[in-house]
Amino acid sequence: MNPFLKIADSVWFINDDVEGNRRYVRLKRIIALSVVTVSLVPMIIMAGINFHQYNSSLRNEIIKPLHDLTNKAARSFDRFFKERSSAISFISAMYSFEELSNPKLFNKLFMVLKSKFREHVDMGLINENGVMVNYTGPYDLINKDYSRQNWFPKVVYKGVFISDVFMGYRNLPHVAIAVLHIKDDGKTWIIRSTMDTDIFDEIIYNMGIDQQADAFLINKKGILQTSSRLYGKVLSRCGINIPQTRTGTHVEELTDFAGRKLMVAYTHLINSDCTLVVIKSKSIVLKTWFVLKTDMLVVFFVGICAIIVIVMGLTEKLVKRLKVSDKKRLLAVKELEHNQKLSSVGRLATGVAHEINNPLAVINQNAGLIMDMIEYNKFDREIFKEKINVINFSVERAKKITHRLLGFAKRIEVKFEVLRINEIVTEVLIFLDKEALYKNIEISLSLSDELPLISSDRGQLEQVFLNILINAFDAIGNNGHIYISTSIADESMVRVSIEDNGNGISKENLPHIFEPFFTTSTAKGTGLGLSITYGIIKKLGGDIKVNSTLGKGTCFEVNLPYEKLGEKDEKFKNSFG
Repeated sequence: MNPFLKIADSVWFINDDVEGNRRYVRLKRIIALSVVTVSLVPMIIMAGINFHQYNSSLRNEIIKPLHDLTNKAARSFDRFFKERSSAISFISAMYSFEELSNPKLFNKLFMVLKSKFREHVDMGLINENGVMVNYTGPYDLINKDYSRQNWFPKVVYKGVFISDVFMGYRNLPHVAIAVLHIKDDGKTWIIRSTMDTDIFDEIIYNMGIDQQADAFLINKKGILQTSSRLYGKVLSRCGINIPQTRTGTHVEELTDFAGRKLMVAYTHLINSDCTLVVIKSKSIVLKTWFVLKTDMLVVFFVGICAIIVIVMGLTEKLVKRLKVSDKKRLLAVKELEHNQKLSSVGRLATGVAHEINNPLAVINQNAGLIMDMIEYNKFDREIFKEKINVINFSVERAKKITHRLLGFAKRIEVKFEVLRINEIVTEVLIFLDKEALYKNIEISLSLSDELPLISSDRGQLEQVFLNILINAFDAIGNNGHIYISTSIADESMVRVSIEDNGNGISKENLPHIFEPFFTTSTAKGTGLGLSITYGIIKKLGGDIKVNSTLGKGTCFEVNLPYEKLGEKDEKFKNSFG
């Protein structure tokens, strides 16, 4: 809803309720509730400080260093696996299968590889059928068939395979790297080398983590690939669940199987199926929080006490000022209504003057005839009586016109009475009859005879319909048409529709027409007519709607409430006529 309309509604609410104290009692209750709400503000501030300090502490002391440390170590592991697999791939590519099948050459190549990378334990050549055809190392693996082992199809598919840690013949943890080579003629072979995993511990040691932290590798099943300070030796199960689906480096708060709350940084290696995990106890992070806790509590309680004291002291003053402000605003609104009504009265002056001039002319004419008859001593009782009756009729007619105008111009005080809506519409049209004739505006009426009586304020309704019709006259200009109809809208409302074929209202302006001081008229209007109209209709319990098409015209629909007359009211209805 338009905010200006909300303001208008609140003004009428004040008007209806200003004589009692109920509104201000509710206001005090709202203020009391506001005290509770405002008391929560320090808590929110404390929560914000808590979050900021906690987040800052985590990021500055734990999260960022853990993230960077884990990222750096992961790159070291990836570089390690990349270098070893590249070295084996280089050997496979530089020599033919026949040359690699030579034990002396193959042994020599392995010694060169071991001189560069001391962690290599052995190296073997496997043909395309999965059979070890050449081997150098401490074990007898010649002619061993690997075609049915799990890693064989993986290296055939990926080209490079790095195994999980397994226990070798020496009952020591090892890792195998296998590289597939494909010749142009389609011939393939695999070079497989196993490495001692002590090098992994060296890489982790070189990370430089403190004694309160822990770092290790795990495979996809959560099995340790290196020893862990918290969870045991290689091939033990890790005591914490690490997500395996996320990429990149992440730092999370997790609880392990022993119930310890930990800050866990983890990242999945690119060149291996392993995950690097770095762990630090969460209690270290909370040190900053414990330091701030006392200060936070002091600020919290001092803030709450200050708010309560201030609000209790200002509530009475605030309510008193609101009472004064409401009275001033109500007077200002009434003054605007009255000024708008006087403006409308001025608009009607020409037509009213013409209406009054007609009976005055009749009075003048008949008074002149009586004076002539007196001057010439032609006394005729019947003629005198007839002329005096004409004068009295004309005086009564002028009296009714002036009373209508004065009644319309008086200050607005809500006075509900039983009314016929058709009579209100007809009386308003009397004021505008001459202006319509002057502008050649045709007014068509379709007034339903089946309308129920309504309980409303005559003067306020006249103001409403007059404001709408004046706007219609301005929109039409000359040579236009206005169609007015009345009907039953629903079981609780009667409807008055006023439709013109004027310029219409644009879609941009349509939502604003009930706003105070908004006008599309080229004349110098106040822009208060429709705003006051909206407020009056709301005050009377009705509703007003507008539909308009630019260049085709505008239709205002005014819905007013009625109550079905019961048997007790039938007598009153009949007496009403």
